[in-house]
Amino acid sequence: MLFALLCKDKPGHLNVRMETRPTHLEYLNGLNAEGTLKIAGPFLDDEGKACGSLIIVEAGSKEAARALADADPYAKAGLFESVEVQAYNWVFNKPEA
Repeated sequence: MLFALLCKDKPGHLNVRMETRPTHLEYLNGLNAEGTLKIAGPFLDDEGKACGSLIIVEAGSKEAARALADADPYAKAGLFESVEVQAYNWVFNKPEA
C-alpha cells in the first residue's frame, strides 16, 4: 500500500534542512534502492525556498509508513513542524500501470 508523508517545516529552519540534506538524501537513496520510495521532493514557498516535503512510500501499514517518516534524518533533526501520514492511491501516470 502507498502512503503520502506530508511534512511541514518549522518556520525559520531552512538552515536545519540544508545542514541535514546530505544524510536525508542518503536515507531516501536507501529507500529507493529497496523499492520503498516512489516519489519525493520538497514543497516550495512563494520565494521558491523549501518549506516541507512530499514523500510517497510503499509500506505494509500506516504504522510502518510512520516509522519510515520518523527515521528520516530531517525528522530526527527536528526540522518538521508536522508530519501527516495518509494512505494514497496512485491513479494517473503510475509507472507500473
